[in-house]
Amino acid sequence: MTFKLLTLVAAATLASALSGCAPVLLTSPAVMFGGAGVASLVAVDRRTSGIQLEDEGIELRASAKIREAVVDRAHVTVVSYNRQVLITGEVPNAQDKAALSTIVSKVENVRAVVNEVAVMENSSLTSRSKDALITGRVKAALVDAKDLYASAFKVVTERGTVYLLGRVTRTEADRGTEIARSTDGVVRVVRVFEIITDDELKAMLPKPAPAEKK
Repeated sequence: MTFKLLTLVAAATLASALSGCAPVLLTSPAVMFGGAGVASLVAVDRRTSGIQLEDEGIELRASAKIREAVVDRAHVTVVSYNRQVLITGEVPNAQDKAALSTIVSKVENVRAVVNEVAVMENSSLTSRSKDALITGRVKAALVDAKDLYASAFKVVTERGTVYLLGRVTRTEADRGTEIARSTDGVVRVVRVFEIITDDELKAMLPKPAPAEKK
């Protein structure tokens, strides 16, 4: 079942990249497959359900404002995680790059902006399709790692650079980075994590059900 879901996500990501639409917004498989999936997503995501909805709203509002500002001059991807916004892609000049930081920082509920946009020609469809495949490989590798909660990581790839987001412990951050770096096709890894303590992680994890009395 996991393999089928990953295959569907990779296919959807690749189709979005090839369509040339920007920004490309990825949806979790749990959301794609109906109400029960949404409930399970909330259960495993380290953001509250309210923050998850805020992140979706931030992505939509920021993307709309960016399209108004740069029109067809740029290829920009917007990803929000716990109200920290990562923007990647390409713009034709430094003025446009600086403007993006200003635009996104003024979007409601945004608490921080990480501007990783490059000043260069827009990436090709071939490059974006390769990035989509790399993202799928990294996600699959995180799922295969038995010592990690793969759902704690959000993966974005741009021109071979993998950006890792999530609320993770330092141990998880280092392990996830190691896995991404060893994935085929990855040029470099940029960490955009929010580091939490082991005690904070324990508080987030579901409590085991009490044992039944005999």
